Amino acid sequence: MDKIKIGILSFAHMHAYSYAQCVKSNPNSILVGVADHDSKRGKDAAKRFEVKYFSSYEKLLKERDIEGVIICSENSKHRELTEMAANAKKHILCEKPIATTIKDAIKMIEVCKNNNVRLQIAFPCRFIPSVVKAKKLVNSGKIGRVLAIRATNHGRMPGGWFTDKKLAGGGAVMDHTVHVVDLMRWFLKREVKRVYAEVDNLIYKMKIDDCGTLMMEFENGVFASLDPSWSRPKTFPIWGDVTMKVIGEKGIVSVDAFSQNISVYDDKNNKFYWQSWGSNCNYSLINNFIDMILYNKEPFISGYDGLKAMEVALAAYISSSKKKVVELPLK
Repeated sequence: MDKIKIGILSFAHMHAYSYAQCVKSNPNSILVGVADHDSKRGKDAAKRFEVKYFSSYEKLLKERDIEGVIICSENSKHRELTEMAANAKKHILCEKPIATTIKDAIKMIEVCKNNNVRLQIAFPCRFIPSVVKAKKLVNSGKIGRVLAIRATNHGRMPGGWFTDKKLAGGGAVMDHTVHVVDLMRWFLKREVKRVYAEVDNLIYKMKIDDCGTLMMEFENGVFASLDPSWSRPKTFPIWGDVTMKVIGEKGIVSVDAFSQNISVYDDKNNKFYWQSWGSNCNYSLINNFIDMILYNKEPFISGYDGLKAMEVALAAYISSSKKKVVELPLK
């Protein structure tokens, strides 16, 4: 069986480094090359992973034997790179959020459909064993009808282009809302129909938001709350969290997705941190993407999934600005 050949378009997003390692570790794939508009970053990544560096995205996409690409650029560049890749007939795994506007997300979905290529969105939390088990419990009916969900996706402030609204599309609310909203939609099999949010910049006093609280109502009447704030300090022992408490008529399912950690005291580097153990959700995501190409499957996490998750984040900004409840879908 021939291995699937993969290229990476940009290492702007930190997840690119993990994805690259996962592609190299997968028995069914080969990492062929790296393209990045930041030549130093691209050359360093290519050297690190022992692959060819391409000075432009077009040059990498002209490599006929590449069957799929992973897009890890700044959020606002997702549409441009997706259109380039789709027109070159390459299947796509795009880092979240899918885009920064509804228009861009729709265009990305359309160009992939028109070119008969598959677009998958990078929501690795769907592959975490505790999340998968929680979904099975909820969907089995063991906790009865779901009434509400309380969730968090806290994290450290990432800095860099993440704090530039033009490139990121928003701050903490854009960065962290989409992961958990995707899980909520996946669990409930329903869409969000109303959003109310408070969004602010109370922690770092930046021009972009670093904290917020969202209240959501789903089509089936389930209420949900989410705190997506960059509230973890630099000295926190892990990047952040993803937690969910699904409240049903007969019971509650609690998820702490990244709680499998070993406490490491590193005197050499004078730091304390939590080292995760167990499953690797990024590897599972990449494996799923490779299998999608290899076995001609439909995307497990579609462009539409990415669109609907991003739509909630955009609605949160509108709600906070206008101080009112926002109805979905957005016009």
